[in-house]
Amino acid sequence: MTSSKFMQEAILQAKLAFELDEVPVGAVIVLDNKVIAKSHNQNRTKKSATAHAEMLAINQACSKLSTYRLDECDLYVTLEPCLMCATAISIAKISRVYYGLADNKFGAYENSDGIFTKYPSYFKPEIYSNICESEVLKIMQEFFSSKRSS
Repeated sequence: MTSSKFMQEAILQAKLAFELDEVPVGAVIVLDNKVIAKSHNQNRTKKSATAHAEMLAINQACSKLSTYRLDECDLYVTLEPCLMCATAISIAKISRVYYGLADNKFGAYENSDGIFTKYPSYFKPEIYSNICESEVLKIMQEFFSSKRSS
């Protein structure tokens, strides 16, 4: 599978979040070209500030592999990870992060003052952005537009 195929899996997860009235972010974790974990934002559903798609997928993958290290895994996520998620990604030593849309408000990677600038001792995954960006942007715009019109 190509990176856009795995991002399509993350986009399906984002659409599930949208249906649940959650901010539409989806994530999948891939090992050896296979999806081993997938999730979507569930902050409202789980009544938890930490129930971000990335955090839930990381927990699933760690449980499935019986380890806290995901150093041979890749993460595909529709929105640039926040600082909390970027820290978890770093601690888990995920090899590569692919994301669809930059998050100017909370994103931890695009911001020049991001996690790796402030804390250079953190493990830094390879980071690839703008994967299926226009499709992700459309979903996010639809979601927030529906909130403004409500």
